[in-house]
Amino acid sequence: MGLFGLFSKKKETLDKGLEKTKTSVFEKIARAVAGKSKVDDDVLDNLEEVLITSDVGVDTTLKIIKRIEERVARDKYVSTSELNGILRDEIASLLAETGATDGADWDLPADYRPYVILVVGVNGVGKTTTIGKLAWQFKQTGKKVYLGAADTFRAAAVEQISIWGERVGVPVVKQQMGSDPASVAFDTLQSAKANDADVVLIDTAGRLHNKVGLMNELKKIKDVMKKVLPQAPDEVMLVLDGSTGQNAFEQAKQFAAVTQVSSLAITKLDGTAKGGVVIGISDQLKVPVKYIGLGEGMEDLQLFNRREFVNSLFQN
Repeated sequence: MGLFGLFSKKKETLDKGLEKTKTSVFEKIARAVAGKSKVDDDVLDNLEEVLITSDVGVDTTLKIIKRIEERVARDKYVSTSELNGILRDEIASLLAETGATDGADWDLPADYRPYVILVVGVNGVGKTTTIGKLAWQFKQTGKKVYLGAADTFRAAAVEQISIWGERVGVPVVKQQMGSDPASVAFDTLQSAKANDADVVLIDTAGRLHNKVGLMNELKKIKDVMKKVLPQAPDEVMLVLDGSTGQNAFEQAKQFAAVTQVSSLAITKLDGTAKGGVVIGISDQLKVPVKYIGLGEGMEDLQLFNRREFVNSLFQN
């Protein structure tokens, strides 16, 4: 069983979390195919508008439309009643190309520890909350977890991750506000290694004055961590707020430009109709979505399952 197999949400929970996006997409598709029995140029033009206005993004939308055009040309006749199924197939295939999985086959590597996850993202996206929920889920599966409070530029950040540490019952390594973030990361890894931890989650600053400052800070943190664990970080996870739509695209591009993002966690999908952003960001960055946030509960951060996701969006 994968790491969070016992926390897998039932399909109806995922459906509920994506309900606003699904309703919006379905209404738009219904209008796009109104009065049409087959998928033709007019339907494809309308579908292009549907996907773009559903925050899938222009480039990814054009890629999806091209795939559907090729399928229509190959099959000669495609009815509009088949459109949802075709969309499911093509988008699931697109997500697979980013490395996204079916959600149940990811686990910590067995050959070494601790596994180090450096978590990045702007303030307000749910970054520290995501760290807290991950820590809880790891702990529930018997893992020994350490948290590092390396966002030392904001007093509330250190306090927030400390509260999560107490709530979950895991150690938090921290220093005074304004301390060197790299020093906090170094201390965290030393403590985690000395105490035989399984996984380390490092919080980082959500805002610096410019890209150069952000790039230098993240590079310094990585360089210092390698002095303790040469392979660290094992993963750089970017947390994005799905409800911000195209703004999340811009944040993703900025972080991808300054650090090597290896996974995505997209939060707050339960309160928005902008769930299409999951597809576009992952495709454009060529980075897999690993987690999606569908509510406030500890278990509402769940491993991303590409097939369940597209089924929830496009299945009647």
